[in-house]
Order: sequence, then structure tokens, then C-alpha cells
Amino acid sequence: MKKVIGVYHQQQAHWVGDGFLVKNLFSYDRLGQALSPFLLLDYAAPHHFNPTHAQHGVGEHPHRGFETVTLAYQGEVTHQDSSGGGGTIHAGDVQWMTAGSGVVHEEFHSPEFAQQGGLFEMVQLWINLPAKDKMTPPSYQAIQSTHIPVIELPEQSGHLRVISGEYQGHTGPATSFSPINLWDGALAQNAEHTFTVPPDHTTLLVLLEGELLINHRQKVQPNSVVLFERNQDMQIKVLAAQHSRFVLLTGEPLNEPIQGYGPFVMNTEQEIFQAFEDFKQGKFGQLKVAEKVN
Repeated sequence: MKKVIGVYHQQQAHWVGDGFLVKNLFSYDRLGQALSPFLLLDYAAPHHFNPTHAQHGVGEHPHRGFETVTLAYQGEVTHQDSSGGGGTIHAGDVQWMTAGSGVVHEEFHSPEFAQQGGLFEMVQLWINLPAKDKMTPPSYQAIQSTHIPVIELPEQSGHLRVISGEYQGHTGPATSFSPINLWDGALAQNAEHTFTVPPDHTTLLVLLEGELLINHRQKVQPNSVVLFERNQDMQIKVLAAQHSRFVLLTGEPLNEPIQGYGPFVMNTEQEIFQAFEDFKQGKFGQLKVAEKVN
């Protein structure tokens, strides 16, 4: 079985803008190369928003050097970026934005969700780009839930959605710049399943809800991330003590320097300075201004 080398738990939440109350479950500034190619994961646990006509979310801001992936579980997110990408993702959908050489974007609750209110839940993941691809043109993938393969686990024990990468012959619709698996799953109470992962990948299991027992010995509570050793072992045995929802991530380590500051993640300090300068000079583009209807 693949050895657990760390379990990191986070209960404290903070606001990102005024629309996302998130718990930062892991970040490269704390765990560094152990996470590569993954950088950060914020979990917006279920939170009720009252109906409103106000716009809640995060206004325009820049990124360079990595990708952001948003998984919507409850509620809706409307996105717009300076490369022309945009749209609304609904429960079950995924938004995959490659910032690359530089992009300005904004994310808000959709007008429809804001007006009706309700529970909002999402995950946002940051994935590093290899040095050779950090200045690739920005792009956007809007992935509907109906396009994501769902693997039903044996004996109605749960399911696994293959968003990126491959599992048991099923290939996810998302494309990435380095080998990555992004699987979104659930296990019923008392169900057990053994997952097979690439032996040399960074492997992370993020528990959103429920309680798990990993490899017969490691208990895991919700709002936690489990980091596994990079070795030749390929199997992870998971037993659900309660109905559980989780995200399983594997990725080929980049083995490159990580230099980040705020919305930029590059390889050197000089590249960070250049990112700020390019943004100031307007090289990341601008958002389209919505036309007013009289």
C-alpha cells in the first residue's frame, strides 16, 4: 500500500472576495515541492447565501504561470477573462482556466443563483505549469457534468468521476500540460475500495465530507488532505466510516523551482517582477465591458 507521509487538517475559513468562504487545505508556501505539480486547494464548504440582487464574488484580478480548476458542487459560478473565455458553470460542472502568459479574470455567483439564494459549495485547485509552458497563451475549458465519465464502483459502493487523466479505461475531458489525474468521488458508509495510482506521481486525497480509514490505519476527518509517499507502491485502500466525498489527485512532479507572489507563480524572482511590470503595462488584456440595455 502507498505510505501516508502527512495528513493536514484545516477548520479555519476566510473570505475570498465576498462570495467564497474557503478553507485552504493545502498550499505550496507550506509544503513546497512535496505537492508538485499542485500548488493550492481552497474548499468552499456548503454555505447558505440569502437571495440578493447584489453581485457576490471576486472582481477582476490577474494570474500568470499556472492553471485554476473550479469544481462546482452546489450553486453556480459565472466567469469572464481577458482571453475571451467565460460562461456559467452549474452543479457538477468544471471550469479549467490556463492563465499561461497572463490573464485578467473575474468570478461571481451567477445572477440566477444570487437572486434565488441557497447553498454554495465549490473547490478551486491551482496547478503549476512546467517552465516551458508558463508563457503559453491563456485558454479556457468549460466542462459540463454530462461530458465527465462516471465509474460506478462495485456493489453500489460509490462512484468516481474522471475529470482529467484516466482510470480503468475511462479518460477525462480536461487537457493539461503535464500528466495529471483529477478524480472526484464518493463512497457509501462502510464501503471499501482500493484505488490504483501511478507509482511515481505526487498523490493527494482531499476529504470534503465524511470519515475515511486509509490503508487500515490512518483515520481522516473532513477538511483534510492526505499526502502519500512517492514510491513504487500503486494501491490505496479506502474504507468509508461514513458516507464520504473526496477528490483524488495525482500528478507527475515538475522538479522545477517554485517562485510565487500573490496571483503569479513562476520559477524565478525576476520572472515575478516581470509579471507585475507586464500587468501594469496592460499586457494581460482587459475584460469586456457589458453593454447596457436601455
